Amino acid sequence: MADQGRKPEIFELNNGTMRVKITNYGCTITSLYVPDKDGKLADVVLGFDTVDPYLEGAAPFFGCIVGRVANRIKDGKFTLNGTEHSLPINKPPNSLHGGHKGYDKQVWEVSEHKKGENPTIIFKYHSRDGEEGYPGDLSVTAAYTLTSNTTMRLDMEAVPQNKATPVSLAQHTYWNLAGHDSGSVVDHHIQILANHYTPVDENTIPTGEIAPVKSTPFDFTTEKRIGQDISAVGLGFDHNYVLDCGDEKMGLKHAAKVRDPSSKRVLNLWTNAPGMQFYTGNYVNGVKGKGGAVYGKHSGLCLETQGFPNAINQPNFPSVVVQPGQKYQHTMLFEFSAE
Repeated sequence: MADQGRKPEIFELNNGTMRVKITNYGCTITSLYVPDKDGKLADVVLGFDTVDPYLEGAAPFFGCIVGRVANRIKDGKFTLNGTEHSLPINKPPNSLHGGHKGYDKQVWEVSEHKKGENPTIIFKYHSRDGEEGYPGDLSVTAAYTLTSNTTMRLDMEAVPQNKATPVSLAQHTYWNLAGHDSGSVVDHHIQILANHYTPVDENTIPTGEIAPVKSTPFDFTTEKRIGQDISAVGLGFDHNYVLDCGDEKMGLKHAAKVRDPSSKRVLNLWTNAPGMQFYTGNYVNGVKGKGGAVYGKHSGLCLETQGFPNAINQPNFPSVVVQPGQKYQHTMLFEFSAE
């Protein structure tokens, strides 16, 4: 089924201060320009100039929305209501980010694209029963809106039509606040509003433990340089944080604050999701990106708010199962500033 003949295109949201380009292929953010302390604009997301490299699989999930279930599911198996479901093992020995052809590799329908002071674009996708091994039909929407001069909001919703199913969507943009082509992010500073994280086994599957970050390299409760302890955690950070100590506003929790000392750009992220994967682009290697830039290891960082990885197989993690008629709702608020 060729996505009802829809073709991948790039759309723009522009409010005069910030400018975002998004393609309906995977709801992918391809560029996002925000000002620095002097008002100078830079593109702060890793990506490509055209849709072709995305279609060719050149991106390690640059900028896209992943689903039906983000992150890893152990051995690509889960049991729900007495039925065992098997998923593609696309990151052996596990299933990752929805399988071989997750939501990041689908052409979504553009249901609305509005210009003006608060420009918005709404994407829709119908995920079929059995697609990539997941049960039930699922109607998914993703709405990107520029809510103020330098703020973008993403609202993701999903409604199961006929069967209970796990749902956990994540936005997988790689951020580099100095500019997408400026090299490593190890000198960025980050604060993560999490007193706990979920330790993992040798296959990056959470052990089920919810462990304190205190006195470990995973402690970002107060802002610190990303590179400070990165060598103590192997290839780099790729861990789920339990968002349990941030301030709240508008029903969202403060998840993270990222600051680039060189440009003075700051990103504050707010969400209603229980967890956030902090990933430092450990597997990015020689990817040819926008304007001839070559992205290497740690060229960007991901702040993937989400349900906990492998939650479907971990009874002590918050449930990611959504029943027919219920609505999955996941909001992210990206507030940019300079300080």
